[in-house]
Formats: sequence, structure tokens, C-alpha cells
Amino acid sequence: MAEIVSTPDVLGGAPRIEGRRIGVHHVAKRVIDAGEAPEQVAADHDLDIADVHRALAYYYDHPEEMRTVQAERRTVPDGLSVVRGPDDLESTNEPEPEA
Repeated sequence: MAEIVSTPDVLGGAPRIEGRRIGVHHVAKRVIDAGEAPEQVAADHDLDIADVHRALAYYYDHPEEMRTVQAERRTVPDGLSVVRGPDDLESTNEPEPEA
């Protein structure tokens, strides 16, 4: 039975299932937000069903931490930009390579 752990070098320090790169937030997103069955999430990630329920319990027991994790996932790191369509791309006016 795995515990919920946080280490700075894995998933940016977000809480996750010990021994895995599966975050509590990911489990909650699939079960709570997407309405998937915990059994399906466990099967998809080769987890014990208890690990999925432990992740969900952690999610509900630490609402402030989960809000912080969610907010961090929505931000774009410095030096990067979001491209949603052609208008978001900068024109370089460089000729296209010939084929």
C-alpha cells in the first residue's frame, strides 16, 4: 500500500502516489472532474484501488494545497508562451525552405 508523498524533483513537488509519477491532482481530475470510476483509474495506471482512494482522500483533506497545485498547472513558465492559433505566432519573415 503506497503513501502520498511530495518530493521537489518529481512532478514539481506536487503530491503523488509513492513510487509513481501519478499525482493526486491527476487522480482527482479523472475521478471527480471527468466522472471516471476509481477502478478504471486504478486499472489504467496499474494501481491498487486503495491507492486511488488514498489519493482522493488526500485531495479532500488538503484543499488549499490542491488549489495551489491547480493554479501552478495553469501558469506558463517564464520564457514560454501559449500558442492557441496562427495569430499567436510571430512572423519571422524568413523564406520557407525549398523542398
